[in-house]
Amino acid sequence: MVNDRDQIAALQDLVVEAAEELGYSRSARFALRLALEEAITNAFKHGHRSLPDSTPVEIEYAVGPERIRVAVQDQGPGFRPESVPDPTLDENLETPGGRGLVLMRAYMSRIAFNESGNRVELELRRPETE
Repeated sequence: MVNDRDQIAALQDLVVEAAEELGYSRSARFALRLALEEAITNAFKHGHRSLPDSTPVEIEYAVGPERIRVAVQDQGPGFRPESVPDPTLDENLETPGGRGLVLMRAYMSRIAFNESGNRVELELRRPETE
């Protein structure tokens, strides 16, 4: 997928609609859309910062009755997630970075990065109370 707003929105709609068809709650679908948006935005904004606009990001997803998995991989050099300052700490409140990671961690059941830091894997398990 290239950095095209319409393509990104269409993919998000496709994944969220698949979740809706399987009966995921409105709040679960909101969480999914938000985390997917953050992962894709981060891939293009940070991972592809020095790459041509036409450089694609690879997105994989699987929507099942018990869990949804999404992976977003950019072609950039990667990063160390633990080196991103925590934006919730007082000394970082005015720092613009890190909020997307906080949101993904808050809304997803699991988030993991590959060793080089250019692939994020998100997992949303169906809440027991749905």
